[in-house]
Amino acid sequence: MADSVPMDADSTAPKTPATTPTATVALEVEQGVATVRIARPDAMNALDVATKERLLEVLREVAVDPGVRCVVLTGTGPRAFCVGQDLAEHMRLMEVDRSKVLSTVEKHYNPIVTALVEMDKPVLAKVNGVAAGAGMSLALACDLRVVADTAGFNTSFAGVALSCDTGASYLLPRLVGHDRALELLYLPRTVKADEALSLGLATRVVPADRLDTEVDELARRLAAGPTVALGSMRRAVAHSADHDFRSALAFEGRMMTRTGDTADHRTAVESFLAKQTPRFQGR
Repeated sequence: MADSVPMDADSTAPKTPATTPTATVALEVEQGVATVRIARPDAMNALDVATKERLLEVLREVAVDPGVRCVVLTGTGPRAFCVGQDLAEHMRLMEVDRSKVLSTVEKHYNPIVTALVEMDKPVLAKVNGVAAGAGMSLALACDLRVVADTAGFNTSFAGVALSCDTGASYLLPRLVGHDRALELLYLPRTVKADEALSLGLATRVVPADRLDTEVDELARRLAAGPTVALGSMRRAVAHSADHDFRSALAFEGRMMTRTGDTADHRTAVESFLAKQTPRFQGR
């Protein structure tokens, strides 16, 4: 089960909050971008049961919303993106029913990370602070990770004598390699932003005071793109990770057939021939 590790670490368009101010996961949709924000800053955005259940609900909601063409996952406050399991709640529940506590991986973490990985649209992680344990895994499950220069990553599982979860065993070695993944898991430490970039954990590192602007610009660019094509690329790259070359080619063919039948493809070709810039509708 994922664990938590402490660390010191402009638009005028209307926003659409999908949760109350006291909710532990906030959702805002603006210009095709859904920002999913874990909102427990006093707990460094640790994941208690209520937060895990709401996070899964929100991710499934934005996955099927045709008005959402890009998803941004982030945390609240400058200290943490998400530090994984709420260990205070974990200990309380362990005293009541140990078996139910340990089942949270299958009941909560696996469905949450699956919703992120299988979403048919681009997903960004806005890493505003430390990402640890399951929080790190959730960031790794996103397509791109834009990281504040004050943030960092920590596997942290070994520190509480637990194995890794939330897809860490699958995602981490694909980003940093087998040996480095085991080193980071065996010997947990905070990997600061600059090192995270060199290792491949971060896609971009930006000054903390520029994080919102940089992510907004990137997310809006993706949201204005050909959503079906971007989602198909996402699926094709994921498919190729576990299949041989011929299977990858066959899957690419299916995705080309899928995208070739979209209105966006026709618009793009017509715009190209007319020497105009296409305006995609995400369908």
